[in-house]
Amino acid sequence: MALKPTIYKFKIALADLNHDHFANFNLTLAQHPSETMERMAVRLLAFCLHAHDDQEQLMAFTKGLSAIDEPDIWLKGLDDQLHCWIDVGEPAFDRIKKACRLSKRTLIYSFNSKCDVWWKQSLPQFESLSAEVRRFYWTEIQTLSATIARTSEWTITLSGQSIYVASNDEQLEINWQILQ
Repeated sequence: MALKPTIYKFKIALADLNHDHFANFNLTLAQHPSETMERMAVRLLAFCLHAHDDQEQLMAFTKGLSAIDEPDIWLKGLDDQLHCWIDVGEPAFDRIKKACRLSKRTLIYSFNSKCDVWWKQSLPQFESLSAEVRRFYWTEIQTLSATIARTSEWTITLSGQSIYVASNDEQLEINWQILQ
């Protein structure tokens, strides 16, 4: 018998000061049985970082780990054209090469403790692609993931390369860095 995903619900008040974008979201995330809380937290943060690009509110979480031909998040237009492909983790070069052909914009968000090693090994290949590569700091993502409950209410403020997450119990700062 296959394991079923665990469902998490997030109520988010987003203030993106970088783009003067303010929105409220009620998001439902399905955590794949093999997905860590840290990975799920990064998917949520990546969604918030690109909400300003989605005026029609068409950006969506995909089947993720359950569908190898789909990104973790995508933004498709009403004409079914793929505008944005967002992957989380350390994807293979061939996967991102394909994503760059299929999508107008391709982004990678790395977050693991092994990110530096992956990036050092992948940089020569990725330099030839138009993909944007960003990384979160592992210890900050671990701290954030420890605060996630099955139902969470967060206020997220984006300013510069910092994400401020406030809940009833915690206030955290998550930083990200542009690698490419």
